[in-house]
Amino acid sequence: MPDYSIIVPVFNSSQSLVELHQRVAATMKKLHKTYHLIMVDDGSSDESWEVLQQLKSANPQEVTAIRLAKNYGQHNATLCGIAKADGEFIITIDDDLQQPPEEMGKLILQMQQSDADLVYGIYSKKQHSIARNMSSAFIKGSGKHIFSKKGEGSSFRLMKAHLAKSMLNHRQNFIYLDELFYWYTNHIEFVTINHVPRPYQKSNYTPRSLYFMLSNVVIYYTALPLQLMVYGGMISSIISFLIGMVFIYRKIARDVPLGFTALIVAILFSTSIILLSLGVISEYLSRIYMVQNHKPPYAIKDLLD
Repeated sequence: MPDYSIIVPVFNSSQSLVELHQRVAATMKKLHKTYHLIMVDDGSSDESWEVLQQLKSANPQEVTAIRLAKNYGQHNATLCGIAKADGEFIITIDDDLQQPPEEMGKLILQMQQSDADLVYGIYSKKQHSIARNMSSAFIKGSGKHIFSKKGEGSSFRLMKAHLAKSMLNHRQNFIYLDELFYWYTNHIEFVTINHVPRPYQKSNYTPRSLYFMLSNVVIYYTALPLQLMVYGGMISSIISFLIGMVFIYRKIARDVPLGFTALIVAILFSTSIILLSLGVISEYLSRIYMVQNHKPPYAIKDLLD
């Protein structure tokens, strides 16, 4: 059994994979740790799989290469890697070298000192574009408030194997690991790491994809939209009641006609609330439908173990 299983979700990163492997190997050698590198190709459209095949051929004992049948997303690809991990501890790291592999030593030291179940590497300054930084900050800020987390998460993590394997209990098609970790432990620590500019390909995350990720997280892992429907219905009922009382008073006290405009406004207001509520319910029903159909979180096309 190796000391560490290192999981790398790969997507269109053919240029950085060889350097990533070299730096991981050098870091583990310097730390005197044995390792198992699991690289999961998440439906890349470039030459990533060919590069992974070459790495596996050159390093048959240290590298496992997995190719998924299509693009399932970073968290789902990481879950696939966790299922294949056999180390006492598990590290997850991105494929773009913005998280320097040399920083793994900081995660390891923090876990040794605190005996935490999970250690996140967080960034003092992110080397993304302004638009990406703003979008990411909004997504993480919203998630932190919604889920009452004690700090930011990241895709650069070190965790004990028993915690990582708990993720395999969740087989729904949309997986968000950072929320699931909080279901199993509160013993989570954070350590500041360097975040360097992307040396090769540009980011595959866009503000639009980050928004859809947040919406899926909120719907799959919270009842917040349903709670907002309840509060919205209560507030709209109170407003409608007060407006109705005003018109009744004017009718009784001053004999003012209720008028066509007041009727239309009341109908449109109540109808819009109903349509919004039906839309939220339909989103939940669609997710429940996918879960009940046992839509898999990933499917493996090729495995070089």
